[in-house]
Amino acid sequence: MNRFSHAVNRDNVLRIGVLIWLMVVWVALWGRISIANVLAGLAIGAVIMVTLPLPRIPVRGQLRILPLVKLIAVSVYYAIESSLQLAWFALRPGPPPESGVLRVRFAFKSDLVLVLCTNLLNLIPGTMVLEIDREQCEVYVHVIDIGSQKSVDSFYRTIRKVEALLIAAFQRRATPLPPEPTQEVQP
Repeated sequence: MNRFSHAVNRDNVLRIGVLIWLMVVWVALWGRISIANVLAGLAIGAVIMVTLPLPRIPVRGQLRILPLVKLIAVSVYYAIESSLQLAWFALRPGPPPESGVLRVRFAFKSDLVLVLCTNLLNLIPGTMVLEIDREQCEVYVHVIDIGSQKSVDSFYRTIRKVEALLIAAFQRRATPLPPEPTQEVQP
């Protein structure tokens, strides 16, 4: 039993997951599921894992399922909402909305959570992360509509909601959330 518990640890489960993922990619590239493709995918995946090992990423905290489900639901909602907003901007009469770059500082310190947050922001239509300052844990985001204080406040509310859900899902809150910044616009 002791030998089994040493074999089933977080690192080995991660390695098996990566190997299975590489095998799935290999089979998908060939476009046909067969025993030969599965075995070849496992062999190629093992060679890739041995010759090109991934660096060890320190992960602190724990995964909480309920906040993760809420994060996914909220992210989908914001993506749909902003898609509709962009469609309205394209169809409505009048000039295009005023766009600019806003700075957002985050409370989390984890590189992994920063990357997840950056990816979520890039998935929301109308926003694009332009620069990441890892040391200060802040990003500069191009936002398509900053024409009014209401629009800027709405953007920051969205960011704080996503940030709070990321913290709840992936780590303990180490520091309090930063105060809402004043409008910092760089046209």
